[in-house]
Amino acid sequence: MTSEVMAFYSAFDDFETWRDALAAEGIDLRQADDIANPLKVRQALVWKPPHGFFARYPNLGLVVNLGAGVDALVGRDDLPDVPITRLSDPKMARMMAGYVLFAVTRHARDIPAFERAQLERRWRYIHPRDPETIKVGVLGLGELGLTAALECARQGYRVRGWSNTLKSVDGIETSAGLSALPDILGDSDILVCMLPQTPQTRGLLDAERLAQMKPGAVFINVSRGNIVDEPALIEALRSAHIAEATLDVFASEPLSPESPLWAMDNVLVTPHLASVALPRSAARQIGENVRRLRAGQELLSRVDPRRGY
Repeated sequence: MTSEVMAFYSAFDDFETWRDALAAEGIDLRQADDIANPLKVRQALVWKPPHGFFARYPNLGLVVNLGAGVDALVGRDDLPDVPITRLSDPKMARMMAGYVLFAVTRHARDIPAFERAQLERRWRYIHPRDPETIKVGVLGLGELGLTAALECARQGYRVRGWSNTLKSVDGIETSAGLSALPDILGDSDILVCMLPQTPQTRGLLDAERLAQMKPGAVFINVSRGNIVDEPALIEALRSAHIAEATLDVFASEPLSPESPLWAMDNVLVTPHLASVALPRSAARQIGENVRRLRAGQELLSRVDPRRGY
């Protein structure tokens, strides 16, 4: 154990579990409010810390974000010029792929229609479709998006992927850039949003672009709520231009009890849990980066604040 301390802040994650996992890596993790000497803090493990959080640690040398999305850390004026890393844990990618496959298959197999029929005590048969006839579009081919896209393709769906820069992926038709976005929007039976939130993607799926989606398509969002114009999405769901949606993220969280989304029988709401960091497996990456930082080596999964991912 070194004299260095890693500060912890999260209103959602269990401190004791992270403390025990990181102890195996030789890291002394402490709750931020329990640190008597802030000069000892060399690293911080955080999820959406309050404004001013970082100013108290003059010797901070590394910030580890408790998740893959780092939008809450970009553009802060209390964050010194230190490396920021995100968690890149294969189990996070696997968990996300499982959620996306569940959501895609739930809609592809018409499960929402059966749920509504059950409430009416009505026996309703809808003949299953061949997955190869169902086009799944995935917006965002980062680590999580690519894993989810490949899993859907493995199950036989016709998968297309769209990203900021063109990527070559076996078994998936890919495109890139804003000029290619209308095509994938209009071609997808099920559209999955997995984009990082950046200045360029914030509000990307506005009313105009939602209108470009295939009539009767399904929308799944597991990225960030602010990428989508939520009122426009609600209207598209009311009009049935978008037939159904599975939403794990929202413009404001927790989702207000007043939101119309709660009462819509063509919407499944889940509380931002499509993928979470798992301490036991993620601790190894954190420990490796702390060792690399001490040795002056390149860090794993470092974030470029200018890009936002």
